[in-house]
Amino acid sequence: MTVREKLYEMADPAYRDFNASLIPGAGEMLGVRIPRLRALAREIARGDWRRFVSQTECRYFEERMLKGMVIGYAKCPADEKLEHVARFVPEIDNWAVCDCFCWRLRADEREPMWQFIQPYFHSVAEYEIRFAVVMATENFIDEEHLEALLKLFGECHCEAYYASMGVAWAVSVCCVKFPQRTMQWLGEGRPLDDRTYNRTLQKIIESYRVSDADKAVIRKMKRRSR
Repeated sequence: MTVREKLYEMADPAYRDFNASLIPGAGEMLGVRIPRLRALAREIARGDWRRFVSQTECRYFEERMLKGMVIGYAKCPADEKLEHVARFVPEIDNWAVCDCFCWRLRADEREPMWQFIQPYFHSVAEYEIRFAVVMATENFIDEEHLEALLKLFGECHCEAYYASMGVAWAVSVCCVKFPQRTMQWLGEGRPLDDRTYNRTLQKIIESYRVSDADKAVIRKMKRRSR
């Protein structure tokens, strides 16, 4: 049975209709739930995953999602992994494929990936920026990378919605982990465009992991639209 045939068997039309409303730009969709896609991706990654990644033509949303997951699960040297990542990033065309593609890095992948994502923060392509931001959020919001990461977030100049929301989400996570330093950064020198800045404040306010005292400060920081 081919991978596509397996996806046909897993398809749920009701889930497809629900999911399609949440993911603009997803294209043709079958309606396969994420846990089942992840299980299939792990199975493929244990076999001839290189053939799958190089030869799969992604007709369906789930095939593109699966391809990204397989790259993440595949065991290979970090430099080879990044070659596959570089070829896959231009194929990302919606937030769901982007976010599910960004995996928790293994120890030997961390430094190569940190260097690899740097140029993507300065891209003008919506999902290239979101890829860098989400990969960083998953792996690099820590003491070692915080200052450099906040600087990179401030250098993202694409106001496209899913790039902007990715940055807003990432900075809100920084605020959860490093509240004082993140709030100080937000208050200094207008580091983000107005829309991304206000979206960031809203994400922080909505978080259950931010103190009421910090939320009170954040509410007073909102910018008026110009």
